[in-house]
This record gives sequence, C-alpha cells and structure tokens, in this order.
Amino acid sequence: MNALRSVLAIAGKEIRVAMVSPMLYVVAGVFSVIVGWFFWLMVSSAVAQSLQMLRVQGGMPQVEITDLVLQSMFRTMHVVLLLVIPLLTMRLLSEERKNRTVELLLTSPLTLAQVVAGKYIAVLLLYTGILALTLYMPVMLALWGAVNWPTALLGYLGLLCVGAIYLALGLLASSLTENQISAGIITLGLLLGLWVLGGAASIVEADAVRPVLEYLSVTQHLDSFVKGLLSSVSVVYSISLTAFSLFLAHRVLDSGRWREAG
Repeated sequence: MNALRSVLAIAGKEIRVAMVSPMLYVVAGVFSVIVGWFFWLMVSSAVAQSLQMLRVQGGMPQVEITDLVLQSMFRTMHVVLLLVIPLLTMRLLSEERKNRTVELLLTSPLTLAQVVAGKYIAVLLLYTGILALTLYMPVMLALWGAVNWPTALLGYLGLLCVGAIYLALGLLASSLTENQISAGIITLGLLLGLWVLGGAASIVEADAVRPVLEYLSVTQHLDSFVKGLLSSVSVVYSISLTAFSLFLAHRVLDSGRWREAG
C-alpha cells in the first residue's frame, strides 16, 4: 500500500504541474482543432456522398456512419498523435535532469520503479483526458445515423493502447537527455520508426520477414481495433511494448544513479 500511495503521489504532483502549465492546454487545443477540422471535412464528404446516392437511387440511402466517418477519423487521430505525444512527454524526466532535481529523486526513499510508474500514470491520464475531448464525434454522428457503438468504443480502445505505447517511448526518450527539444525529437524518431514498419511489411518480399514486421507495426494492430476486432495478440503487443519501454527508462535512471554514486 505504501508503494501504491507513493506512485499516486508522484502522479498527482505531475498532473498538478501539468494543469498549471500552458503547454497542456496548447497541446489539447491544437489536437482538438486539427481533429475537429478533419471531422468536419469527413462529415461534409459523407453528406455529399449520401446526397449523390439519394439522387441516383431515388430514396434515402442506408449509410454506415461508423465505417464512413469514424474509422477514417481514428486513423487520422493516429497521425496527429505523432505530433502530440512528443509534446506531452518531452519534459517528464528531461526537466528533472535540467533542474538537477533528478538527483533528489535518485537519492530519495522512492524507488525508481515508483518514479517511472508515477510519471507514466500521470501522462497516461492526461492523454486519456485529451482523447476524451473527441467523444462528441460519435455522439453527433448518432444524431444523423446509426453508429456501431461497439466498433466505435474499440476504436477508442485502440487509440488508448497505441497512446500507451507512444507515451512509454516518450518517457524513455525523456530519460536520455536534459534537453526537452532533444527528447521530443528522439520521441518523434521512435514513433516514426514504428510507423514505417507497416509500410515496410507491405513491400518486403521475404515471407519470413513480413510477419515479423507486421507484428511490430503499430498501424497493423490499430487497424484491428478500428475494424471492431478485439485481438488478444494486439492487446499483448501493446502491453509488452509499453512494459519494455518503461523497463528501459528504469534502467537508464538506474545507470544514472550508479554514475552519481561513483
């Protein structure tokens, strides 16, 4: 229980610091504006297609809103996350290094696992809050047509799993440097690396290599959720990659502790 209280205390402190920082509101605002703009464009396109089908068929068409708009929106939000995640994570540990407060953490009664877990839980909750700002989209679409709610909720679950991976990688990048900009660039590079694996899988001809690239591709696993498929393979992939990234962040901090001791 003491360990849990310590983790929650660190998470609460991080959330309070983030809530008084303008960066969080800038990130949330930019994310909402970009996603809202694309949502308006996709809805406008869906309306135009419906009107065209109405003229051709002479009756009200049966439009699958979830497939026509929401699935495209989830994929668009995934692209926007490449810009949002580095901004959310770049200060988590790099700022501690810059202000020399990381030494206090390394010599405090808190364990490194508690520090990493607390900071990660904080940024994951903040990310979930930003993601929740888009829940108006399926609600608005439900007023226009029938929304497949299980598929829509699985799409959000997919974005949550992908975000969990990206945030863990961002925390790892932030542990490597005291410069926030460098941490953001490293995070972006890691995310783009995972992103291009999906494209590489489609062009690689070797049958032995293609399944490996497809499994490592975040896009492939997100598509399963977006299409309404709850795959245990995708869930295990998300948990494993997240845990491995957090483990590496822990090891980086641990190596810093030994350097300080030396």
